[in-house]
Parts: sequence; structure tokens; C-alpha cells
Amino acid sequence: MFAIFQSIKSISTDQFTQITDKNIQLLDVRSPQEYRSGHIQQAINVPSQKIDTYRGKKVPHYLICQSGIRSKKAAKYLKKKGYEVINIRGGMNQWTGKKVGGK
Repeated sequence: MFAIFQSIKSISTDQFTQITDKNIQLLDVRSPQEYRSGHIQQAINVPSQKIDTYRGKKVPHYLICQSGIRSKKAAKYLKKKGYEVINIRGGMNQWTGKKVGGK
């Protein structure tokens, strides 16, 4: 494991489906085109290249992308800014739940 990612907590997509706490924020850091092709209903789109402009509530933030790489980088950035962050490993490639948008 790369040292720069050691401090970022990660969970699987299956573990994310078990979360019942409604006081969280799910950020989808894929491009707007990827987001429109199908995303998790409660996710808001904040493309990874614009994560430095994000201003959110101080609630746990779960981050997802297509494979888990961009979301890890975005989570690292947000953690430095004081957010509680959890990366969703495997991203949308591993997501088997319901999606909004796309075909």
C-alpha cells in the first residue's frame, strides 16, 4: 500500500450498502459525463479536479469514483481540510445496487 493512502479509511461497496446513518454525504468525484451515465441516488457530483472548491457540512463524507483511485486522492485532500472521509473501494465498477440515470 502506498504511504500517501495509509491514513484514509476505506470500505467496500457492500459495506456502504449497510450504512443506515442518514447524516452522511456521498460524493461522486467522477466527471459529469460519468455521473450522468449512472450514479447512486444520494450522491452529489463533485468532479475530482474541482474538489478544492467543495464546501460541505461537517458530517462523514463517503467518496466514490469509477474504480477507487480518484476518490482516494480526493479523500486525502478533504481529510487535510478537516473532513471525516471514507473511501469506497472498487468504486462504481463494484457497485451492484440501484443507480439513477444512464441506461
